[in-house]
Amino acid sequence: MRAPSSRQVRHGLGAGLAVLLGLLGARAHATEITGAGSSFGAPIYGAWGAAVARATDIRLNYQTIGSGAGQNQVKARTVDFGASDAPMSAAQLAQNGLIQFPTVLGAIVAVVNLPGVDAGHLHLTGELLARLYAGDITMWNDPAIVAENPGMALPAIPVAPVRRADGSGTTFVFTSYLARVSPRWAKEQGSGTSIEWPVGEGARGNDGIAAAVRNTEGSIGYVEYAYAAGNHMPIVELRNRHGDMVAADPESFRHAVATAHWAQDATHAGDVLDGDGVGAWPIMAATYALLPQDKADTPRGRAVRAFFDWSMQNGGEAALALHYVPLPDDIRAAIRGLLR
Repeated sequence: MRAPSSRQVRHGLGAGLAVLLGLLGARAHATEITGAGSSFGAPIYGAWGAAVARATDIRLNYQTIGSGAGQNQVKARTVDFGASDAPMSAAQLAQNGLIQFPTVLGAIVAVVNLPGVDAGHLHLTGELLARLYAGDITMWNDPAIVAENPGMALPAIPVAPVRRADGSGTTFVFTSYLARVSPRWAKEQGSGTSIEWPVGEGARGNDGIAAAVRNTEGSIGYVEYAYAAGNHMPIVELRNRHGDMVAADPESFRHAVATAHWAQDATHAGDVLDGDGVGAWPIMAATYALLPQDKADTPRGRAVRAFFDWSMQNGGEAALALHYVPLPDDIRAAIRGLLR
């Protein structure tokens, strides 16, 4: 085989250099946006980030640091958007120059590690959940739990509650639910992204709680549904406000979303918690994006809006694949109008 001529070598090097410069040019013209906050929303933002990068020149760098920290980061303008499962009030948004809107809906579920108890076999009520996390019920064979699970051989082992150690929108949703179903919890513990827990081991993030429950016999924790489903964890069935004992699945999530109430103010908040619809999963919530108004006309500000506009229009399939519930069509249309 004859060796290539010097002219061919120069031509090949030139072509290779042109391709390299083209790739570098494409990267140089890409706009990187940063987001931080909710672990509840992290899977969908990761999926949307990958899809938007394929379709546009926008690249997302998202950090899972919890809802409370996400709010603080966007208020300090150290990220281009914050993500939180606990919506800010209209007064907080105005004070910090932010706009807020929901991105997807999802479920919070209780997961357990009990010998001999498979997924969906343990039945609880909201009141029982509150008593478990208040430390009132300390053994899994407590008569109150046995009464909800006739015929089940519940183990005589201590209850080991696991809760978030960081400021968390998932905690906000979970404790808000407990406060709605238990007057005592509402009075003594209340709700928030971070509260004084009466009992329990702390873990950081949804993944931290999932890991702690997997590794601790007798434990119970609360996580976003995608983390439980992805880790094949036993999920508790819950009795809803209508009186139905329901499983956590796409059908019960859709029933809950069908009864959602949407605020008609700057919060754009959706109340999907403890709905009274037939078959509705009781612990549902939206997760929210927070965008600085003063950055709207900057290149990165425009890129953030383009990112969410694309996601509202094209991100439904990815949301369903990750076990979220997409927003209703009219809400997505309203958000796209807000972003223009």
